[in-house]
Amino acid sequence: MNSKVSRSWLLVNPSREPDLDAAVTSTKADEVILDLEDAVAPNEKEPARERVLDYLNSGGQAWVRVNDASSDFWSADCRALADAHGLKGVVLAKTEGGNHMWDTANRLGGEAPVIALIETARGLSRVHDIAAARPCFRIAFGVNDYTLDIGVEQDPLALAYSRSQLVVASRAAHIPGPIDGPTRDPAELAEGVALTRRMGMTGKLALHSSDADTINRGLSPSDEDVSWARDFVERFNSQGGKPKDGSDLPRLNRARIILERARMLGLITP
Repeated sequence: MNSKVSRSWLLVNPSREPDLDAAVTSTKADEVILDLEDAVAPNEKEPARERVLDYLNSGGQAWVRVNDASSDFWSADCRALADAHGLKGVVLAKTEGGNHMWDTANRLGGEAPVIALIETARGLSRVHDIAAARPCFRIAFGVNDYTLDIGVEQDPLALAYSRSQLVVASRAAHIPGPIDGPTRDPAELAEGVALTRRMGMTGKLALHSSDADTINRGLSPSDEDVSWARDFVERFNSQGGKPKDGSDLPRLNRARIILERARMLGLITP
């Protein structure tokens, strides 16, 4: 799976899973994030970090959520992960500036991609600076900490502006669409995924492996989307590739985006 189009991002607590390899390989999630931040108590940070390193240096591959740049654990996380063989990239908790992205990437050797987790008002206010930093691979929405920080309910209307800012910043910086926060109640997951899609976000964090199917299905181009896109491109080309009116080129671009995403997800052949 190309992480640029990955839909489901499963958070796994390395201090709680008896077998990390089983937890990673058994899930249908597109990506796994081994979480060294809030899921791990301070006195468990070091053994959890060692378990992650053992896994990554023994043939395993995963993303790792590291502690925020202002914490006492960030330097130790970066130092330990700098030479980890199976590290796909890191998710930086509570990102609040482009300098956080550069500093983290540099600590990791300069090559590892960094996903910026926006969890505070300060982070959102600087999201364009964050997205424009070269190490920024994608942006993710830490919705639980964010709502606590700004004092609102997890209501779609209350968070519409914030989600839109992540979408606009991602597009302006020419990086893949943002990753939405998790839905805690499984009964509300389908509705949460539908909201993620409507807002223009292309991935979603997951707390349970069982969330993956719903997220992947909901954030993939549907059969109807692909059929429409193919028909439109064929019609456009059969007419000499010339637009009939001002709506044709935007629709052509949308059709091409749908087909490219479907190809990258392996839903259709090239």
